[in-house]
Amino acid sequence: MGIVRAAEDVEGAVVAGAAGGGGGGGGGEVTAPLLLRQHKQGRGDEEKIQDDAGGDGGGRRGGGGGGSMSMLMLSTAVAVCGSFEFGTCVGYSAPTQSGIVDEVGLSISQFALFGSVLTIGAMIGAVTSGRLADFLGRKMTMRISATICIFGWLSLHLAKGVIMLYFGRILLGFSTGILSYVVPVFIAEIAPKNLRGGLATSNQLLICSGSSATYIIGALVAWRNLVLVGIVPCVLLLTGLLFIPESPRWLANVGREKEFHASLQMLRGEDADVSEEAVEIKEYIESLHRFPKARVQDLFLRKNIYVVTVGVGLMIFQQLGGINGVGFYASSIFTSAGFSGKLGTILIGIIQIPITLFGAILMDKSGRRVLLMVSASGTFLGCFLTGISFYLKAQGLFSEWVPELALTGILVYIGAYSIGMGPVPWVVMSEIFSIDMKAIGGSLVTLVSWLGSFAISYSFSFLMDWSSAGTFFMFSAASLITILFVVMVVPETKGRTLEEIQDSLIDSRSRLRDP
Repeated sequence: MGIVRAAEDVEGAVVAGAAGGGGGGGGGEVTAPLLLRQHKQGRGDEEKIQDDAGGDGGGRRGGGGGGSMSMLMLSTAVAVCGSFEFGTCVGYSAPTQSGIVDEVGLSISQFALFGSVLTIGAMIGAVTSGRLADFLGRKMTMRISATICIFGWLSLHLAKGVIMLYFGRILLGFSTGILSYVVPVFIAEIAPKNLRGGLATSNQLLICSGSSATYIIGALVAWRNLVLVGIVPCVLLLTGLLFIPESPRWLANVGREKEFHASLQMLRGEDADVSEEAVEIKEYIESLHRFPKARVQDLFLRKNIYVVTVGVGLMIFQQLGGINGVGFYASSIFTSAGFSGKLGTILIGIIQIPITLFGAILMDKSGRRVLLMVSASGTFLGCFLTGISFYLKAQGLFSEWVPELALTGILVYIGAYSIGMGPVPWVVMSEIFSIDMKAIGGSLVTLVSWLGSFAISYSFSFLMDWSSAGTFFMFSAASLITILFVVMVVPETKGRTLEEIQDSLIDSRSRLRDP
């Protein structure tokens, strides 16, 4: 992919969220550039005392020391309009199935393709997103994506047949694939270290908010009118981009010095001292540019195969848990179980946001591994209860329990997924790849995620026709295996700098080779 992730701060501000970033260099693993080590060793005693006291040195990395954070928060708020858009695209098919099928006359296989074709466009968008973001900049890439999204929604609104529906859905998928990369990258690149975790998880929070809004409003309005829920965040994103600065790290990477300093100053506040942070960013980028360009085959070198296993494995298990089947076809699941599809999707929309917010709060407190294991345990329970409900229905037993069991199971599943299995794999993926491999590694992991999403979303309707109970029992089994994978393979990255994460991964690789 050759995506140049223009720098994280010296302490390891890694990209959290979809599709990682990437270093400008390839070759060997970068754990701590020499210039930065020398720079840190050369600090004065006064600065060391400030560091030991827990401060950020008067705002030099975190924008502390009295600097205004208003522009940072505004920039994040604008960027996550793209995350909200992401959520509306993913959630659109769930409450609209009956309306589209009845009005346009789609068969089961045609609607299955309508729901899943989004992921085909997203795979194309994910593959091209890194190059676009590096060549055009983060803001321009978001601007292009929002514009394409508007055309996609209009295509759905005006559709008279299946071709226009597919075309609009592919456009939305392409834009979603781009947004899944560029939004978390932009947030991570503008965020100071001490706020990175919270700001990065706002990406997942707004994705859930978008899908929740689609579920709730979609139960109340016609499917053609629901496109307005997707167009509004696009307009807000296009408007907001006029008032926020470009990523300072991208500006530094492309050599736009004056704009780099101006952007960093705006994000940290007029009174903040950004001189040292600016020096560290520049030195980090210069050190990365001295390495050769990373290649795809480097992912499979002995030193990288462990982190590839972790990143790809988490994405595979995230999809095998069935989230895109449940998310895309929630309304039909409830209807099949004898519960109101509209009420069920509304309830999903209501619980997603507070639980995702709770997970964001826990992200830097409880740790990644704990959240993953708790979440996978919850998705197991939710799928198992749903499977039991469909089994009872098929056997004609306790029929009065079936709707309530299905509702309980799906709500438990969605809540458990939102707290961990949704956001945490993206965070872990962005933290475990060394900076020179982040671009290619992030692209591979993102592609695997969208491939899995397509496989599950397309096959879900056919699996439900085969055996509704069996489908959810398979998903629950995948959740159990996920717990074992996390226990045995996934490292804990909470509260560690990039260098510390890389050092711990070296130790983990050694243990795997020499048990």
